[in-house]
Amino acid sequence: MPELPDVVVYVEAISRRIVSHTLNQVIVRGPFLLRSTTPSLESAQGKIVREVRRIGKRIAIGVEGDVWLVVHLMIAGRFHWKARGAKLGGKNMLAMFDFDSGALLLTEAGTQHRASLTLVQGEEGLRALNAGGIETLYSNLREFSAALTSANHTLKRALSDPRIFSGIGNAYSDEILHAARLSPVALTQRLGPDDIERLHRATRETLQLWVDRLRAETGAGFPEKVTAFRAEMAVHGRYGQPCPRCGSKIQRIRYASNETNYCAQCQTGGKLLADRALSRLLREDWPRTLDELEALKKR
Repeated sequence: MPELPDVVVYVEAISRRIVSHTLNQVIVRGPFLLRSTTPSLESAQGKIVREVRRIGKRIAIGVEGDVWLVVHLMIAGRFHWKARGAKLGGKNMLAMFDFDSGALLLTEAGTQHRASLTLVQGEEGLRALNAGGIETLYSNLREFSAALTSANHTLKRALSDPRIFSGIGNAYSDEILHAARLSPVALTQRLGPDDIERLHRATRETLQLWVDRLRAETGAGFPEKVTAFRAEMAVHGRYGQPCPRCGSKIQRIRYASNETNYCAQCQTGGKLLADRALSRLLREDWPRTLDELEALKKR
């Protein structure tokens, strides 16, 4: 799922191409895409685009009359920019936003139909779609600490909860926790002031680092390689590969369709966190440390 850094770069690239231009037509092909009936699609057509904005992980396009078209890409949704007159189509295409400057296509890989398009009226409509998490790039330590400790969750859950922090998901929560040298299962209300300060700094620095990297990668072009797995990441998606800080193999916790990646040496004092599937299978043979894991592999 595109998270804050990718969405920021999407917003910037789309803004450069459509702000002050006319939205001629919206063609919806995905039968499950449109999630609202008021305002209507027709009310946005023929209007000039005034602003493109990020709302958490959503991208909102505002046109004259204070009508907003809000897209949530979810896991597999992606945007593509095409010049006017370009051949359009493809089985994955959900919608086309036709502007006098070109065409913005919305596609979704797979068959789960999670991406959505919602039309709302004004700031009140946008607020209704905002889960309420704070903007970590602009929050001070006091605001960050209050949000983090508002409930006693694991750090992984807290960082990726849009009601607590805006725009962070599975990928960047892994990267932030590695940068902060904190365990993904540490409880928020048991952290000391130094831990919270370190996490606050790691959150801001990690997100800004990736915004800057993706901006540089995109340049004046359009972001076409949006993915949750990047070779430069420290831990996310790198199970079994060496930690760039200490060289130990990256570990993982798998649950449902997600997994958490972490470095046991850097983040948990060498302790392996229980993976539900494997720990249930191995029971008392589940290794508790990196040394026990290596010994188990040699049997």
